[in-house]
Amino acid sequence: MQRLQQLRRLLVTLESWLAGGSLLLLLLLTLAQIAARNFFDTGLPAADTLTRQLVLYVTFFGAVLAVERRRHIRIDVCCTLLSRRALARLFRPMHAAAALVCLLLADAAIRFWRDEWTWAADYERWHTLIGLVVPVGFVLLSLHFGLAALLGPNPDAGDDCC
Repeated sequence: MQRLQQLRRLLVTLESWLAGGSLLLLLLLTLAQIAARNFFDTGLPAADTLTRQLVLYVTFFGAVLAVERRRHIRIDVCCTLLSRRALARLFRPMHAAAALVCLLLADAAIRFWRDEWTWAADYERWHTLIGLVVPVGFVLLSLHFGLAALLGPNPDAGDDCC
């Protein structure tokens, strides 16, 4: 269990840096594109494509951090209808189910990415490589939900089921 906690902390640190770096790069690239268009009547060649992909990076790494901090979207009706004891019992199975759903989505994203890679022209391969964030994001979401299912609620972090 100690190793799983260390893995969790390492992942959170890495993902925090990636989310922050992606957001910073998104802002800088957008500002550079605005400046290039307004002051020089030109634009950065791939800036629009990169900003679209960076939005996905920020979204997925932010979602992973939200899952880790238990700030993700929940079904509130369960929180109001069930007792705290029932919610505590459902913590692990619900997180395991969420991990399974994210794993299925990761499988679909991997298959889609492979197909995209197969049929991409050589000059578009960089775009396909950047698109790896979707399968990687779903794998990371699955990993975090799975770790939560294995380790259970974290009372130090104020982990409450709702």
